[in-house]
Amino acid sequence: MIKIEEVAISSEKSQICNSILRALPNWFGMESGITDYVNQVQSMPFYAAYDNGEPVGFAAIKVHNPFTSEIPVMGVLSEYHRRGIGRELIEHCVKYCEKNKMEFLTVKTLDSSRESKSYDKTRLFYQAMGFKPLEVFPLLWDENNPCLFLAMSIKQECFA
Repeated sequence: MIKIEEVAISSEKSQICNSILRALPNWFGMESGITDYVNQVQSMPFYAAYDNGEPVGFAAIKVHNPFTSEIPVMGVLSEYHRRGIGRELIEHCVKYCEKNKMEFLTVKTLDSSRESKSYDKTRLFYQAMGFKPLEVFPLLWDENNPCLFLAMSIKQECFA
């Protein structure tokens, strides 16, 4: 059975991030990118998915300001795709935003102008989760990796 838990220990966040990103070379093939994420997640809210105590997925949250957070990095082992784990991780990120009275959750991914079957699936996943494409930044990462910026509105009944 899959369990999602918040991870508080910095070294554990880094270890989970490192092992999962290295197992996903179709999405995370650049050493410098992996190293950056492994270091960045240490100070971020972080949720991990476990199968019998072994991490199989995670999502980190970067708080930009009182209104907006971003999922800067997320990964689920390929053999666990299409089992609802990514959806559950996103739901935990949304709950974090709701709890902290944030209005938006954003994510960046590779734009469709660069062919990638792996990222085609990623974009479909984010859109199915309710993220809407807002803008393409062709040079944010580099000219071979155009960035698609997506956002989700966090519905709030009222702000107390």
